[in-house]
Amino acid sequence: MKYATEAVQYGHTVSTTLSFDTAVERVIALLKDEGFGVLCDIDVTKTMHEKLGNEFRPYRILGACNPKLAYEALSSNAQLGLLLPCNVVVQVENGQTVVSAINTRALLSIASDASLLPIADEVNTRLMRVLEAVARETPVEK
Repeated sequence: MKYATEAVQYGHTVSTTLSFDTAVERVIALLKDEGFGVLCDIDVTKTMHEKLGNEFRPYRILGACNPKLAYEALSSNAQLGLLLPCNVVVQVENGQTVVSAINTRALLSIASDASLLPIADEVNTRLMRVLEAVARETPVEK
């Protein structure tokens, strides 16, 4: 199956044939394979319903962190915690499951610290592997 990665200034996006819930599970597992833990899991759908009474499409924000890379970045720039963790979004858009990940090079450009670019590139490489893998996934027939 061919997949397409769509880039926006601050992130990359892929579509998958996986259901929303399956995609969330797979993304979390793939992040783990790349050395990331999910520090926070924000269920936007549930929050919009509980706080505003509004219905919202399935939408989860996963705050991913690779401890080794975060340690390197925070050791280099103590205020960098303001830009962490790295967000990965799983949502349903126009009836299709879509997964997006932050472009850490774009994010870290805010810090104007060239020493952080190799770390940003390593994070981007790992996040792109997650996106590419989830885009190739196909649903398991029951």
